[in-house]
Amino acid sequence: MDISTQALFAALPIFIAAVLLIGLRLPAKKAMPIVYIATALVAYFVWEVSFNRVLASTIQGLLITVAVLWIIFGAILLLNTLKHSGAIAVIRQGFNNISPDRRVQVVIIAWLFGSFIEGASGFGTPAAIAAPLLVAIGFPAMAAVMVGMMIQSTPVSFGAVGTPILIGVNKGLDSQTISARLQEVGSNWDAYLQLITSEVAIIHAITGTLIPLFMTIMLTRFFGQKKSWTEGLSIAPFAIFAGLSFTIPYALTGIFLGAEFPSLIGALVGLPIVTFAAKKGFLIPKKTWDFAPKEQWPAKWVSKLELKLDAMTVKAPISLTKAWIPYILVAVILVITRVSDEAKAFTKSLVIPFKNILGEGLGYTIAPLYLPGGILVLVVLITFFFHKMKANELKEAVAESSKVMLGAGFVLIFTIPLVRILINSGVNASGFESMPIAMANFVATSVGDIYPMFASMIGALGAFIAGSNTVSNMMLSQFQFGVGQALGVSTALMISLQAVGAAAGNMIAIHNVVAASATVGLLDQEGETLRKTIIPTLYYCLIAGILGVVGMYMLGISDPLMK
Repeated sequence: MDISTQALFAALPIFIAAVLLIGLRLPAKKAMPIVYIATALVAYFVWEVSFNRVLASTIQGLLITVAVLWIIFGAILLLNTLKHSGAIAVIRQGFNNISPDRRVQVVIIAWLFGSFIEGASGFGTPAAIAAPLLVAIGFPAMAAVMVGMMIQSTPVSFGAVGTPILIGVNKGLDSQTISARLQEVGSNWDAYLQLITSEVAIIHAITGTLIPLFMTIMLTRFFGQKKSWTEGLSIAPFAIFAGLSFTIPYALTGIFLGAEFPSLIGALVGLPIVTFAAKKGFLIPKKTWDFAPKEQWPAKWVSKLELKLDAMTVKAPISLTKAWIPYILVAVILVITRVSDEAKAFTKSLVIPFKNILGEGLGYTIAPLYLPGGILVLVVLITFFFHKMKANELKEAVAESSKVMLGAGFVLIFTIPLVRILINSGVNASGFESMPIAMANFVATSVGDIYPMFASMIGALGAFIAGSNTVSNMMLSQFQFGVGQALGVSTALMISLQAVGAAAGNMIAIHNVVAASATVGLLDQEGETLRKTIIPTLYYCLIAGILGVVGMYMLGISDPLMK
């Protein structure tokens, strides 16, 4: 079988996913079981992977799913706990009187606070929190959804305390084979993953610095009385200052601390700096910008819900500092357990190992205390006592979070195993390389050296199809690695472009738009929103692609596997 036919069969599961999710608009919970079956059939009949190995890969995928769901549960549980304790309402109210200028409000609430929520929780929660807040303080619902989707770009690669990298990329690569090759050249897996993390952080920092400016110019162009780009551009100094206030600590954190922290620490540093600057009027034009009176808004802009800040208050409000402490604790404990050898050893003392599954040499180890899920649950327990919550409030938070986890879990129990089948298909009776490598070889021979320009767009397409940065990275990281290898360029940088593109693709992920729209009662306007958010998505992929080409062919960036 020639390489083009191999690539066609290897790409068949992804093509089926695209048809079912985009063409037929099936929900992922219906589409992904079909895609899993298609993947298993191609592996068994075309690649001649043994039934035992397909089953072992499925079990390995399910074990990884458990770890992912533990993180999802912890992230959503903390959010719901703070909702029931009143902390989220207090945090929302804290933003209310910073500036009357809507451009300033969108930068602080969407860009900085939204980025923090993405870093702590991920999984679409920034839009679920920031969009209703923006509507509550006077934004059109459609404007709130648009900027809510734009949050889901720069911080997303390190959202949910690094899940898209630590799970998506980490478990989307054939780590056993790559680790063996790294050891041969005097390196190791941890160093390789950290190199990817650093490059993702740098590309995002360069590209993402202008996202706050995009937010302001799109706000004034599509929702201003004058439909003017220049009204957004007039606040460029402040918007770029806000961008740098986040992206500089974000990049440094990614380079020196790892994948868990960039979005969290970038926002924790940037938010007080930019808020203080806004209160002092630093770099803000004297003329305040606002929307037209509400009665002049088109009907399609308007929420079908009545969202008021009064409805978000609590009977006995806690202080703003007290409201923020749980999130600060998450950041502090995560940093300690990642940089302190003693704390790392303690949290890794409890491990659940699964080795040599069904005799296929596949395995996975779950460390529940070291995974971010364990730390998030610990902070939830601290918050329960610190915020003096009632038992029934925590019970409700657990119930709400479990529903979210189970909803995500049903999709993931098919998605992650199918990815593991793809990756593990290199051991077969046909003599073919693994399915992702077959696709990669075909792309490399067909497109050639210019491919890095489009690598981030492939990542964005994966996120558009799957609705998830993490899933896009799982599906396509090994493919991108293979293309980099075939072209003789940095595989780490190629995977970084994948991760950055997958983050940008979240801005146009259909079910993310639907979910964000639902939080503000905006019905049947998803297409209108997508036509707007495609603009920053294309910008993001274009700049990332240019940076990739420059890095590979002009700066000669390499990685250990190129030695």
